Amino acid sequence: MVKLVLDAVQQVRIKLRWNELDEENRKIAEARQQGKKYRPTELINEDTPKQLLARCRHSLSKPRYKWTLEQSLRMSIAFQRYPQLETAYNHAQRLIRFYFNTNIQSAKSEIEQWTEDTFKYKKEVFYRCAKSLYYHMETILNFFNNRSTNASAESFNAKIKLFRANHTKKR
Repeated sequence: MVKLVLDAVQQVRIKLRWNELDEENRKIAEARQQGKKYRPTELINEDTPKQLLARCRHSLSKPRYKWTLEQSLRMSIAFQRYPQLETAYNHAQRLIRFYFNTNIQSAKSEIEQWTEDTFKYKKEVFYRCAKSLYYHMETILNFFNNRSTNASAESFNAKIKLFRANHTKKR
């Protein structure tokens, strides 16, 4: 689920980057028509807008407290320039924090509130995540019974499949 939510944030970033690329191409064409050389806008950290959006990719998957000083500056500029990116980031981080709950009832309440807010504030990029949360709520909440996931079982199943595949090839 966390991966889906982080992918949704990346979708927002990518869309913004494509918009910046389109805008830059428009300005380049305009400058050529006027016989001038195009110089891209340079932000205070010396990134261009499209560089800024490319370079903030990894920071968007981390909580703020894990950002380096350089990442903090970059993200501050990005969030000031693209408020919708900050909104998406904060919404994703809010869901991720629910894993720190200590009991199943508060976790369920947080998931329900997050899902409700997703639809209430029309955060369309997160609709798929919200629907998945709703449909898999019981399974997700099982994590809080003994604070473990089914990752070890999935890993074991993958090893069995690999063994079978290798064993079948040798025959």
